[in-house]
Amino acid sequence: MLARENRLIKADDFRSTMKSAKKIGSDHLVTYLKRDETQSHTRFGFVVAKTVGGAVKRNLVKRRMREIARELIKENPSGFTVVVRALPGAAEIDWTNLRNELRSSVAAGVKKTAG
Repeated sequence: MLARENRLIKADDFRSTMKSAKKIGSDHLVTYLKRDETQSHTRFGFVVAKTVGGAVKRNLVKRRMREIARELIKENPSGFTVVVRALPGAAEIDWTNLRNELRSSVAAGVKKTAG
């Protein structure tokens, strides 16, 4: 579980991030990243639809992405809001590929927002 200050909880937060953030697509994920100077912590939200698979597969994908987010919070500066949407097939890839895909998406988003 991510700490409360690192989680997106409200639907409005998800909507506003997805509407105004930089969008980075990859094979199994779509990552929305927005710089938010008003926040002292980086916050993550995850969207895993039924198209990814049944409840067991969706929960597996969410648990994996939460763990990767914990690693990213330690590495990235505060002040970012990130929403990660899993695409069909995200449950079929292994841990390492999912980790690499999410890490590279967030790195590309940070680079886009900086410049």
